[in-house]
Amino acid sequence: MQEIQQEVDTYINQFKEGYFTPLAMMARLTEEMGELAREINHYYGEKPKKNTEEEKTIEQEIGDIFFVLVCLANSLDVDLDDAFKLVMDKFQTRDKDRWTKIENIKGESNK
Repeated sequence: MQEIQQEVDTYINQFKEGYFTPLAMMARLTEEMGELAREINHYYGEKPKKNTEEEKTIEQEIGDIFFVLVCLANSLDVDLDDAFKLVMDKFQTRDKDRWTKIENIKGESNK
């Protein structure tokens, strides 16, 4: 993640404007989430695209969200490697028995 954060930082820092404010990026993140929701609705829901709508992919929308999230993390000096470790620790401790584990042939839970 550090390479990704550095690549985004290098890109953003070539512009005088730099990073937007955290509130502006939160609004942008919300906007991008809406666009992802719309794409998922087109592919998996009951609302097909209009012929006049631009073709976007779920992959493209997830990429947009990821970019904005990295910008937000960078602007707040959040190390995404650390953030990911924190959340995985939470899932592996507090939530370790929350979901039904898949049993393998020998009856042992998969890790």
